[in-house]
Amino acid sequence: MTEQHALFDSLLQDLSDRSRDEVLAAFSAVQYAANPVAEVQLAGLRDVTLRRQVQKMLKLIGRTLVQVDGTHWTAGYADDVAETLTAQGWQPLSVVDRAVLVLVLVHSVAIPRSEGILTGDSWKSARPTTVDELRTTKISGEERRLSLQRLRAAGLIQLSGDHSGGPSYIPGPQLQRLTPAARRRLQDQLILAAAPASPIAEAIRARKPLPTRESPS
Repeated sequence: MTEQHALFDSLLQDLSDRSRDEVLAAFSAVQYAANPVAEVQLAGLRDVTLRRQVQKMLKLIGRTLVQVDGTHWTAGYADDVAETLTAQGWQPLSVVDRAVLVLVLVHSVAIPRSEGILTGDSWKSARPTTVDELRTTKISGEERRLSLQRLRAAGLIQLSGDHSGGPSYIPGPQLQRLTPAARRRLQDQLILAAAPASPIAEAIRARKPLPTRESPS
């Protein structure tokens, strides 16, 4: 992180050596750890003043702190940065990978939430997506297998703990990097697509009507 140090010099120069090390450790942890980091593990996250410095560092690179379950922290794209990237057409996943990921999220999160089985807005799910459910698409078995491997490697999905009925999948830890606003938008879209007639879908539409699509000129 030598090159980044120069970017952060103005934020770090007035800190003591110990505080600087704690801030840098927290910054690296939330940026690069595979899973959200427990607040109790790092002084740079426990201490509000030091955590504020971590947030300022992240802001310089278009990122922001994201709290998970009230006790853990990670980092994700700031909402305005994500909006700009999306508007510019940035999309790191292939069409196949997006389709497989959406299937996992629909079966593991959107449908259980629409049925009232899953509450809250986290990605934790006790309802894994089975291989049989993934076979309902037109994606070939080989494409699906490779896509699942890529999504697992990216931390977007993970194997569930129960393998009694064969491999099944739940959302991965990287989805925890979504900000509350981004998470809410995605989950609303999934529910509207998976269960448009459900009470929760009605509540979503009542809360924020979807924009009408303009007719092509």
